Amino acid sequence: MAEENIQQEEQDLNELLKVKRGKLSELKENGKDPFQIMKFNVTHHSADIIKDFDELEGKQVSIAGRIMSKRVMGKASFCNLQDIKGRVQSYVRKDAVGEEVYADFKKYDIGDIVGVTGEIFKTHTGEVSVKATEVTLLSKSLQILPEKFHGLKDTDTRYRQRYIDLIVNPEVKETFIKRSLIIREIRKYLDGKDFIEVETPVLVPNAGGAAAKPFNTHHNALDEDIHLRISLELYLKRLEELFRAVASNVLGTTTISYEGVEIDLSKPFERLTMMEAVKKYANIDFTTVTSEAEAK
Repeated sequence: MAEENIQQEEQDLNELLKVKRGKLSELKENGKDPFQIMKFNVTHHSADIIKDFDELEGKQVSIAGRIMSKRVMGKASFCNLQDIKGRVQSYVRKDAVGEEVYADFKKYDIGDIVGVTGEIFKTHTGEVSVKATEVTLLSKSLQILPEKFHGLKDTDTRYRQRYIDLIVNPEVKETFIKRSLIIREIRKYLDGKDFIEVETPVLVPNAGGAAAKPFNTHHNALDEDIHLRISLELYLKRLEELFRAVASNVLGTTTISYEGVEIDLSKPFERLTMMEAVKKYANIDFTTVTSEAEAK
């Protein structure tokens, strides 16, 4: 029974993929190939529109993003567009964009990337939206995004197809954005201290990484065994002041929370040997251990 369900799901997925490719073929036949559009001028991003609503209300903007949800209601429709800064709603009316454009819009799929030009307003429910006067299909999605209510949970798929993870899981995108900012701040800080950036070796003579199992290979020209690096810190100095500067510039504070534990980076770091740390936090004194069996 389970095998039959899997086969049916695969068959349904293949049919959906065929429908998407059929829509692309139809667009090309009608001279509306989205992959021929090379430029769309964006004036604002989603978060800026929402943040600056009082200033932008009634003004015209151009945004571009991926359709993440869509509601078609006769002569008017709503869709949520996701760009690099978040999501914003677009309101598309038949009488505002024209019959042909509206007919095309109704055929757009979740995952398609569109450009919208229109006026900023608030709906009767108070949601900041863009009232479209122009809608342009910029890219046709040919794959199926994960179901929106359950998201992408499979760890293997998330890591192997990171682009999907970034599309459907906003918190993952935020992590990557912060990572990029952290790296930028590290470079800026060290540049300001006249450090020279270097590349640490990727293949090293000694296996490092504590209990991690290293990848081993053989260097034919040198006739020696080498290992893929695991611990970059073996080749780098450990810094303290850097962490404070990066946290302050990226997060606006030197106090961070990690797995429910609050860490204040502004305080001097405690200096402990490994044995002292084990004794303090695990209440085990290895200076009293006399045998390997007792240590284990």
